[in-house]
Amino acid sequence: MVIIGILLLALGGVAAGSFYIPFKKVRNWAWESYWLVNGLFSWILMPWIVALITVPTLMLVLKQSPAKALFWTYLFGLLWGIGGLTFGLSMRYLGMSLGYAIALGFCAAFGTIIPPIYDGTFLDLLTSASGLATLSGVLVCLIGIGICGWAGISKERELSDEKKKETIKEFSFIKGLIVAFFAGIMSACMAFGFVAGSAIAKTAVENGTSSLWANNPVLIVIFAGGFTTNFLWCIFLNIKNKSTKNYFQSGNASLFANYVFSALAGIIWYFQFMLYGMGRTKMSGYDFASWSVLMAMVIVVSNIWGLIFREWKGCSKRTISIITSGIVVVIMSIVLIGIGNYLVTIGK
Repeated sequence: MVIIGILLLALGGVAAGSFYIPFKKVRNWAWESYWLVNGLFSWILMPWIVALITVPTLMLVLKQSPAKALFWTYLFGLLWGIGGLTFGLSMRYLGMSLGYAIALGFCAAFGTIIPPIYDGTFLDLLTSASGLATLSGVLVCLIGIGICGWAGISKERELSDEKKKETIKEFSFIKGLIVAFFAGIMSACMAFGFVAGSAIAKTAVENGTSSLWANNPVLIVIFAGGFTTNFLWCIFLNIKNKSTKNYFQSGNASLFANYVFSALAGIIWYFQFMLYGMGRTKMSGYDFASWSVLMAMVIVVSNIWGLIFREWKGCSKRTISIITSGIVVVIMSIVLIGIGNYLVTIGK
């Protein structure tokens, strides 16, 4: 069961680490325009389509779910939406490799540790082999993320502004660092949303939904909150930047292609959390560690894409070695968390 959970989370990480790629094909659109189209597919259409298919009594589940659970799940989604918004900005300023590493480093730390502190089970983790192994995995994950950040600082020092902007047009390390820090903290609210929505998932199971799909109604509520935040901000930017025309024209580029690639980014992005919700149900007593596994895989995949897209072009062998080492350490953290989850299944 744990192996299946790790595999599902890993696949979710592949989706999350790859979703930004289609945006590279969008032409002559402002960021807020393609981000809003992406959000419509990832936070509204896909969650409802998949939930309607996998949850036979979806409307009944939402009706019977406790009002308190719905409220807090939506609220955490609203806060998470701010993180998602600023996360997109961090990609603009730092690129895929560095942006993912820094933003998700903070996200992994807060999203993994705070839930067990909140529900009063954190101290229990210090008294068992499984708990210590899992926490060790989280620590190793943070170390790996720190190494990736070190590589980013090394890159900043080695390359001229012109070189850095050859692959990342709006590269700005300081601005990106601030945005990524805020994005990481707010994005951790997704993990809290799943905790708050546990009553919704329980209601789904009680109404005949397979435990594998129990979190799909939860995603609908979380994403509704996230879409609210992003919709308001993107429309504000559309008006401010006079970019509302993007939805009807794209200059000499294909309008249809812009919609297709923005939608594709949203669909790929959605699958990360669908797979995360599935994987979380397979992680036994330490499902809180699912967040670290997902974040670690995202960082690994995004850094691989960063290397493929030559975001580290012109850097020294030393810097390339640092970023490679960071990826390896993050992979090691996934193994440790998997061991911790295995030990809990055998009562250790």
